[in-house]
Amino acid sequence: MKPLAENLRPQNLDEFFGQSHLLNETHPLRQALDKKQLHSMILWGPSGVGKTTLAQIIANQVDGHFEQISAVLDGVKELRAVVENAKKFQNIGQKTVLFVDEIHRFNKAQQDGFLPHIESGLITLIGATTENPSFELNRALLSRMSVYVLEVLNASALAQILQRALTHEKLEAMGEDARLSVINSSGGDARRLINIVEQIALAKLDKLDGVSVGNLLQKKISAFDKGGDIFYQQLSAFHKSIRGSSPDGALYWMARMLVAGCDAKTIARRLLAIASEDIGNADPRALEITLNAWQIFERVGAKEGNRAIAQAAVYCAVAPKSNAVYSAFNQAMSAAQDSADLNVPKHLCNAPTALMNELGYGKGYRYAHNEQGGFAKGQTYFPEELGEQVYYQPVDRGLEIKISEKLKQLRGNK
Repeated sequence: MKPLAENLRPQNLDEFFGQSHLLNETHPLRQALDKKQLHSMILWGPSGVGKTTLAQIIANQVDGHFEQISAVLDGVKELRAVVENAKKFQNIGQKTVLFVDEIHRFNKAQQDGFLPHIESGLITLIGATTENPSFELNRALLSRMSVYVLEVLNASALAQILQRALTHEKLEAMGEDARLSVINSSGGDARRLINIVEQIALAKLDKLDGVSVGNLLQKKISAFDKGGDIFYQQLSAFHKSIRGSSPDGALYWMARMLVAGCDAKTIARRLLAIASEDIGNADPRALEITLNAWQIFERVGAKEGNRAIAQAAVYCAVAPKSNAVYSAFNQAMSAAQDSADLNVPKHLCNAPTALMNELGYGKGYRYAHNEQGGFAKGQTYFPEELGEQVYYQPVDRGLEIKISEKLKQLRGNK
């Protein structure tokens, strides 16, 4: 017996709920489908939003022959078989639409295998991916395909899908509280929602109210892939919350990642990066506090350790911000790459041998500790061809206010 999700799979666009931003009558994709003008594309979005179903509907819409392979299970052998079949259908004037699930799992060489068949028009490729195609697909393949972003299904679309599933299973008596519980437990995933309805039908509950359904449902699994795009987006939101001085946002995204199974040490590592990139010398204590939080986690475990990392996150969020060192270091790196062949000025060189001393190495260098105020006024520290440069420009926040005053005094004395 087929799973309920397969039985309810939409057969046309009228039965397909969600993704109205792509399928409304004014969107180029919908217009192309209505005119049966198919093109290769990438459907990028999270699980359960309709990528496979939409690909099948697209093939039906253009009267195409539909083939499907999975990058997890299939390889070159299966692609060759698809190509041979496509030639047969081409001979009778029918297009072949090849749907490749998890296309990002193919390596670069395997991805190149699609190119000649796309260019010749033998197949129209529809690839589905949960990962950012900009990172996971090679440029040659990506340049030949349109990318369409599928969004997490909203409450309205999920309610329509739920009603369809309840009708199929003769569970229309389900109360509003129970329906809301099912929708909330689905996490925006249509497949998960339908599977929940199937579980409810098999359970043969006496009542279909919120309490009975809620007791049946297991705890919702958060959308999180520690190696995937969702992970990086949540980590980005965490970082930007701290940069934007929002301790509440930082705590929320930290909690989201932890609830979903993220290793807290990953968050601690990002905090160390934030402490140097976004806070810097405006509050040098941030580095010490974030490092201490990591060490506390290592010593006492997750329960108390997570609180220490949360404390560090809040500290970083409310700390004065400066990316002056980060910016200055990037400028210095760029200058170093552009002037890698310039010699170190002789007065900055050591002279460990008599010959080097005779050649003038170290001559003219002034030992700062022996100078008035511990500062050798007028001494230079760059290759002569570059001249003295200024990369570090402290901001007027936190400790950098005092650093700025000190540098103005020192730089003014040169």
